[in-house]
Amino acid sequence: MKDNKRLVWTSVLTGIGASLCCITPVLAMISGASGLAASFSWMEPLRPYLIAVTVGVLGYAWYQQLKPVEDMDCACDTRTGFMHSRWFLGLVTVFSVAMLAFPYYSKVFYPQSDSISQVVDMSKVHTVELAIEGMTCTGCEEHINHSVGKLDGVVDVQSSYADSKSVIHYDSTMVTMDEIKKAVDATGYQIVNIRHDE
Repeated sequence: MKDNKRLVWTSVLTGIGASLCCITPVLAMISGASGLAASFSWMEPLRPYLIAVTVGVLGYAWYQQLKPVEDMDCACDTRTGFMHSRWFLGLVTVFSVAMLAFPYYSKVFYPQSDSISQVVDMSKVHTVELAIEGMTCTGCEEHINHSVGKLDGVVDVQSSYADSKSVIHYDSTMVTMDEIKKAVDATGYQIVNIRHDE
C-alpha cells in the first residue's frame, strides 16, 4: 500500500513538473511577480521525459489497483482508505492529465487587454518585431501579449513561442519603444533582437 501511495504522489509531481514551465507564467501574473515567468523555461526540454514518467507511473499504479488480489492465509491488516481507493487514483489521474495538458489551455487564464481596442491615429502606427528567448508554450505568448497589451498606444500584439518572436503594432505618439522593452523585460523573457518595419 505504501508503494501505491508513492506511485500516486510521483505521478502528481511529475505531472506538475512536466508543465511547470507553462504554469509559472500564469502563477506569476496572478501573484504580480511576472518577472519569475521565465524561471522554469529550462525545464521545457525535459517535458517529454516527465510526461513519459507520469504516464508510466500512472499506468503501473492502475495496474496495481486493478490486478486480482491473491488469496492470503494470514490475518494481515488489509485496511483500505480513500487514499488507496480507485476514486482517489482516478482523481489523481484527472489532475495529472490536466497538468500535462496545461500548455494547450493556459491562455484562458489571461484577461484580454483594454488598451488594444483603443482608437489611434493609424498614420502614427509602427510595427516592431522582437526576437524573444525563453517562450515555451502558449502561456508564455499570452504572458507577453498581456504585459505589452496593457500599454496605452499598443494596437496589436501577436507573440509566437514556435517562432520565438513577438510582432507589436503601436502608436509612437502614445508609447515608446523603451516602454515596450520594459514591459517584455518585466515578464522575465529576454529580447535578443529588434527589427523595425517602417
